[in-house]
Amino acid sequence: MAEPILYDRIGVGYAAYRRPDPRIANRIEAALGFARSVVNVGAGTGSYEPVDRAVIAVEPSAEMVRQRPASAAPAVRGAAERLPLRDAAVDAALAVLTIHHWSDWRRGLAEMRRVARERVVVLTWDAGHPGFWLVQEYFPEIVATDRESFPTLDGMAGVLGPIHVQPVPIPADCTDGFLGAYWRRPRMYLDEGVRGAISAFAKLPHADATLARLRADLDDGSWEARHHDLLALPELDLGYRLVVA
Repeated sequence: MAEPILYDRIGVGYAAYRRPDPRIANRIEAALGFARSVVNVGAGTGSYEPVDRAVIAVEPSAEMVRQRPASAAPAVRGAAERLPLRDAAVDAALAVLTIHHWSDWRRGLAEMRRVARERVVVLTWDAGHPGFWLVQEYFPEIVATDRESFPTLDGMAGVLGPIHVQPVPIPADCTDGFLGAYWRRPRMYLDEGVRGAISAFAKLPHADATLARLRADLDDGSWEARHHDLLALPELDLGYRLVVA
């Protein structure tokens, strides 16, 4: 199953920092194609749920369900590995930045394939990507953990069959505060509220010393000296991928 206990703990205030980015939302909408009914697996607070289609939200965390807006689709408590739907119940199955929290991603993907008549759409991170400066220079343990949690694209294809993979470059002003969202706004990672909405930081037992090093590098200009080329980029490929099967 997914990690309801983790999100019951870190999910407080989650909706304030994890607001869907419209550019990413447009890509997801396009990937859903003509699907009229969608199950959103690991639905959380409802980010990226289509508003013009019939949606069934499946989410294990009570805290995340509590923060869903009144206008959102009703949420069913449940896990990706055991979707409470019959075979071919919906046109499409959607999962957005959640697969790394499943205890058995193969079973979860197989469940998505089972309940979807037409397509499966997954926004994920490519475990073969080297990551970006935050994990390369400051928190290599994050990318090491992610490589254990995220499936490879070949692994996903092994469960889903043929897949189409689209890179999802992250805008410099991304409004959805996941791990890579602040690649051009490094001081945001010093904000406790920002880190509290990023599950990777919740799993780090000791981050204070490394955050102090990041703060020092920002204050003395050494971070900018190393990464000045990033400051002119409107978007960057950090390894996020939209997988359509």
